[in-house]
Parts: sequence; structure tokens; C-alpha cells
Amino acid sequence: MLARVADNLFWMGRYIERAEHTARFMNVNYFTSLDAPNKLSQSRQFVLQSILSLVGDDDDNAARLNEEEVLYNVGLNPDKGYSILNCVKYARENANSSRDCISSEFYESINKFYHFVMNFPKVTFVKSGLHDFTTHVAEHTAILRGKIRGTLLHDEIYALIMLGINIERATQVTRIIKTKFEDAEKALGSYSKPIQNSYEWTTLLKCCESYDMNRRFYKKVPEQITTLEFLILNPECPRSVMNSLNQIEKHISTIDNKKMRDKTSVSFLIGKMCCNYKFKTAEEIQKNVGGFIQTTLDSLVEIGEKLEKEYFYY
Repeated sequence: MLARVADNLFWMGRYIERAEHTARFMNVNYFTSLDAPNKLSQSRQFVLQSILSLVGDDDDNAARLNEEEVLYNVGLNPDKGYSILNCVKYARENANSSRDCISSEFYESINKFYHFVMNFPKVTFVKSGLHDFTTHVAEHTAILRGKIRGTLLHDEIYALIMLGINIERATQVTRIIKTKFEDAEKALGSYSKPIQNSYEWTTLLKCCESYDMNRRFYKKVPEQITTLEFLILNPECPRSVMNSLNQIEKHISTIDNKKMRDKTSVSFLIGKMCCNYKFKTAEEIQKNVGGFIQTTLDSLVEIGEKLEKEYFYY
């Protein structure tokens, strides 16, 4: 396979996953704030700042944020590289460049997704269409993952797409944890144990579609330590960083099945990170949540860069 085609497949998976997480974060963060237990969490400025923080466009010293402008930028602004519109556009461009490797069913679904996003009216979106738009984005990405699993051969092409999906999922979940942890710190003052019992942990789980399963697993109201343990270390949670790392290790083995790996290779780095997280405890993470999250993000960036250097440079 040409390195260029492999790169297209990898990034197509990443952009699909990025669009979904951005859309779900906007939806949950915006609408759950209406029922938040304190005034700060209900504040439009607080919510908008949180949304911008996720996509890396935050500025704590910025003047008062305009709601329609922020929602448009993150959702449909073609001039913002992080917008959902551009994520879908880039995913389709990568699909076009690797058309011979994917099924007609999958391509038709991604094409339909592209036209839905491109034709969604801006005025409707910023006024009353946020819920419908973000819900449909999440549904379209779920359909795409179903087409990937159900219509493609589970070979190196499938492995490359799933590598992109799982690296992006681990990255986005970690970024969501980082954003909501910072929100929890800002929302101090309304709880007996502000950080541990903050309402932001419930919002975090809902942003990752993990609230119900967290309640089922722990049988109690979400708090900091159980939320972090569930979303970072639980291998059975499909949205957890640990689950994504296990999937990354599995799919890199399909592409590179060498038993002895060089210590500087991406396969070695992935295996080392998996082992490190396998024996990590929530108590260790809780001692320095911010530091651990940043280390995780740095490691995922390094994995992505090494993958591109070893397999995709052309």
C-alpha cells in the first residue's frame, strides 16, 4: 500500500472521531448547564469558554464571548480548522483519496454525512438548531463506524482506520477530562468537597456517553476518583483511554507483526504506554490530575508523530 493512501485512511478515522466528540461535548455542555446546581456552571460565558477550551481556542482574558459566534465557529465556520464542518470535510477528502480501499456502502454514508453538514443552515444552527445538528452528527458517525466494522475486510486497511479512530478517541477523551477538570476547579464554592463531588464529573461522563454505565459499575453518584478511574483505567469501558490503548496495540500488530521491536519504534512506545496504564491506580492519578492528563496528551501526540514518521512519510 502506498504511504499516501495509508495516511489518508488513518486521518479519515481521526477526523470522523474528532467530529463526534466535538459535537457531543457541545451538546452536553450546553444543555446540561441549564440544570446545573450553581450559578457559575449555569453561566453562558462559563459554558462557551469550556467549549472553546476543548478545541484549543480558549482565552481566559478574552472579552465577553458572543454565543452565536462561538457556536458558529465550533460548528460550521469553514475558516476554523477545528470546526465540525472542517472535520467532516477533511474526512471526506481523505475518503476520496483512498476510494479504492473502502466499500461503496461506507463511502455513500460519509458522502451523505458531508452533504448534511455542508447544507445545514447557519441561521438555524445558531438560533435553535444546536441540538438537532449535534445529535445528527453523533448518529452519522455511529453509522460510519458500523459501516467500517460491517463492510470492510478486517485487514491492514481496517487496522489503519481503527488506529486513527482509537488514537483520536483517547486524545479527545483526555482533552474532555482536562477541560472538565479545569471547569470543576473554577466552580469551587458550592460543594462540601468541591473537586471530589463537583457536578462537572457527571457532565464529563455524559460527554463521553459513559454516565449510565458508570452508575451501574459503581452503584453511586459519580465523583472525581470513580470518574477518572472509569474513563482512564477501565479496560471494559469503550470510551476509556485504557480501552483505546489496547485497541491501538492490537491494530498496530496487524500492520507490524514483528515479535522483536526496536526500542525507538512506535510499536514499542505503544506497548510501554499500555503496560504503564495497566498497573496505574486512580489514587496515583488523583494526586496530580493535571500533570497526569498533560503527560497522557503528550504521549498520544508522540505516538501519532512516530506513526506518521514510520509508516506515512512519502
